[in-house]
Amino acid sequence: MKNFRFPVAVMLTLLLVSACDVLNQVQQMANLTKCEFRLKTVDQLRLAGVNIQQIRQLSDLSLMDAAKITTAAMSGGSLPLNFTLNVEAKNPNTAVAGLNRLDWTLLIDDIEMVSGVNENRVQIPANGSTSIIPLTISIDLKQALKGKSGDAIANFGLNLAGAGNQPTRITLKAKPYISVGSQTIAYPGYLTIRNEFTSN
Repeated sequence: MKNFRFPVAVMLTLLLVSACDVLNQVQQMANLTKCEFRLKTVDQLRLAGVNIQQIRQLSDLSLMDAAKITTAAMSGGSLPLNFTLNVEAKNPNTAVAGLNRLDWTLLIDDIEMVSGVNENRVQIPANGSTSIIPLTISIDLKQALKGKSGDAIANFGLNLAGAGNQPTRITLKAKPYISVGSQTIAYPGYLTIRNEFTSN
């Protein structure tokens, strides 16, 4: 009889730990529904490989950099726009909130540009604390803005960040997910995230 006590005790302990873990994950999802989100900053802005972080118009660039962008815009190739979008999450709850995945769609001037998935686990500390979720964005502006002139496309990629690098022209639609046991549960509805804190 003694030979069976240890395995049974271990199994009961594992079941208890597993149940507690599931309850904890469910609570983190419940807490997540009360969190607020905003687009905090845009970093490492590059258009056709040119740093445009503080650039408002083509005339703000050197002749060489301006030529590089306009040549890419007028050519038959791509016009890549790359940047890091920092999403800030604030947790007003008294317990931790968390997510395992974030599906997102990015819009500039209300034009849908690109969609992606962030699969990095994020925990947001309690009591008004914040966490940053960095999203790496890559857009081919020529593909996204088919039918626009080369000049219009080049200018579209400029002035994406206002004072303090705030993403004034960007909107993010996002759906968080959390893993509960072996299941992945979606956040109810989509978040529309701009540069001011909002909740669902």
